[in-house]
Amino acid sequence: MAPDKATPDKPSERTTRELKQAQQEKATGEHQAIETSDTPDEAHQHDRRAEKSAYLARKLAERERSEREAEEPEGS
Repeated sequence: MAPDKATPDKPSERTTRELKQAQQEKATGEHQAIETSDTPDEAHQHDRRAEKSAYLARKLAERERSEREAEEPEGS
């Protein structure tokens, strides 16, 4: 069965931490794929995908920090 797709009225069941971990793994996989690329264009595609995944992982880390801060009681 395919994973549930998030829609505006039905958010994904995955946590921010899980999404961040998935992006980090994807970035690592794309970096590894650069080494086995057959052409410079293919290597460039893997590099761009790795950059995008790393960017998304950073943004998810920011979101994770914001969520933690929002959960902290006032005055802490």
